[in-house]
Amino acid sequence: MRKVIFIVGLLFFSVSDIHAQELGVKGGLNITFFKVTQGDFGTNPDTEVGFYGGVFADFKIDNGFHIQPEVLYKGVGDLEFINAPIYLKYDIYNSFHILVGPSLNYFFDIFNNKFKVRADISLEYDFGSKLSIHMKYTLGFEELSPNIIFLGLGYRL
Repeated sequence: MRKVIFIVGLLFFSVSDIHAQELGVKGGLNITFFKVTQGDFGTNPDTEVGFYGGVFADFKIDNGFHIQPEVLYKGVGDLEFINAPIYLKYDIYNSFHILVGPSLNYFFDIFNNKFKVRADISLEYDFGSKLSIHMKYTLGFEELSPNIIFLGLGYRL
């Protein structure tokens, strides 16, 4: 957990050419697809629906490029973890964005190795200056790491 907090904190303070900063909250539903070849995920489901919520910051870098770190709490049945993606965000159009980047994850109970790095890709659409909708996919690289689709809303403060 300390690693996740340290890396996210370092990112917040190391962006050198910040033109604007936006803070916000986001949350929604997640659909988790377990790769069950060994191990036990509670009742051993193939797919399970859960929830997530957290905060994000948007740092504008240059001409449509941003860095957007997030810290999200996620719960799916017995699986609970902190997800901290560090996105490179690109404005495809004024209100439509694509986000890609690594995802740092800390799992609370299930795994012996509680810290995992995964990959995220996300699409986001802004309904105005405050509200957005997003869909993201998180890919687990390890045999026991679930893949997850997220559908939710974001609100800029």
